Amino acid sequence: MNKILIFIVFAMANVAHANTLPGIPSFDVDCPGKVVVHADQDGPVLINSKEAVTKAIDDRRFEARGSGITISIILADDDSVTVSSTGKAPNGLCQSVDD
Repeated sequence: MNKILIFIVFAMANVAHANTLPGIPSFDVDCPGKVVVHADQDGPVLINSKEAVTKAIDDRRFEARGSGITISIILADDDSVTVSSTGKAPNGLCQSVDD
């Protein structure tokens, strides 16, 4: 019984951190088609409040997929962030949301 409990706790901890990815910046944007994207520093990325599957293309470019949408995240040399979306909603550049 203790082995099963330990396994369940370990599995849940791994799932909770499955979509963290060092290098992802923190941002909030609105994308075409009323798509809202939020990212915490180093992930996760949320598309319309649902956690997306993220991957690094390289150390300055990332991709998040979920809800039929692909979000491209690009870090410029000055650390500014450009976010765009493609998929079932209209494609285009996302606009930063002011706090």
